[in-house]
Amino acid sequence: MIDFKNTKTAFISKSNIDLKKARFLYKVMASPFITKVASVMTAFAMSIRFPVNWFIKPTIYCHFVGGETIDECDKSVAVMAKSGVNSILDYSVEGTESIEDINNALGETLNAIKNAGTNPNIPFAVFKPTAFTTADILTKASAGDSMTDEEKAEAQNFKDRVNILCETAYELDIPILIDAEDSWFQNFIDETVEEMMLKYNKEKAIVFNTWQMYRHDRLEHLKATYEKAIDGDYFLGAKFVRGAYMEKERERAEKMGYESPICANKEETDKLYNDALRFTFEKRDRISTFNGTHNEESSLLLAELITKEGLPLNDNRFWFSQLYGMSDNISFNMAKEGYNVAKYLPYGPVKHVLPYLFRRAEENTSVKGQTSRELLLIKTEIKRRRSVKNN
Repeated sequence: MIDFKNTKTAFISKSNIDLKKARFLYKVMASPFITKVASVMTAFAMSIRFPVNWFIKPTIYCHFVGGETIDECDKSVAVMAKSGVNSILDYSVEGTESIEDINNALGETLNAIKNAGTNPNIPFAVFKPTAFTTADILTKASAGDSMTDEEKAEAQNFKDRVNILCETAYELDIPILIDAEDSWFQNFIDETVEEMMLKYNKEKAIVFNTWQMYRHDRLEHLKATYEKAIDGDYFLGAKFVRGAYMEKERERAEKMGYESPICANKEETDKLYNDALRFTFEKRDRISTFNGTHNEESSLLLAELITKEGLPLNDNRFWFSQLYGMSDNISFNMAKEGYNVAKYLPYGPVKHVLPYLFRRAEENTSVKGQTSRELLLIKTEIKRRRSVKNN
């Protein structure tokens, strides 16, 4: 049984100063009021070009982000690799739609894929589809709305950009994870990813789609996608997350008068998530599974399925992942046991990564037990180290 309470292993890569900074940060995030006020004030400061790097970078930024560039991430990648924890560099610039920004994102993502091809400690590449076209195009294409010739051309441009990334990953033999987005974007993204799988997953899973399991329709969608893989004779790459846009999804559904795609409660989400893991494990000859979760139960579930079947713990068809700065008790303890583990390591300029950081702060405030769990583990390790020092 993996011991997720082993804080010595969990924080082996953290100095005493790192732990004290993390303790302070999670104490702040434990207050929804302080977190909300800080987010609003930071956004306002950015809007009037008031410098914020001086307090953002040494606090929340350095805890959740690897650096501003690929090179700046090298230190974190190397440190985690010493404990068997791999990294996935995630260019986390969001909210830009100009052709210049799209081209910049394309170039940077290609650099990240090529960097992964040269570093054995970076086993995957990743990208957010919203970085490569406009929200309007994704919405219309997903809904099947009529589009102008110009809009149709841009929809094809999106597919072409995704193809460039997937082709590069294929040539370098680097699996590439394509993140999930808002539900009103997802149909067109799914269509595009399935085309990429058909093209590049003939020998093994190179292209991975992402299923947000807080959507009550995703398990059936996963099963339907598996049938397409069988019919098309290609391998399926399946990344699972619970989901990141719950409040926005429910608000939009209520405002526009359609059924919310989100599960009624956490228990339903947890069941669907675990059922999806069981399904892909059962179909492991065709599906590779990327288990992206901070949930201990879901992590143990897949680990137990692997061990009960007598498979190698490092079977390359199964990966476990958590975000950098969160759930080190899962990542480092699983890596110590010999499972495949990779941390999502975001990077990018401070001002562009702020939306990502705000989501992390809000997530840790709203997710039941997440902040209290992190705080308890950090305090436990600080106390353990003091005890060792005094003996």
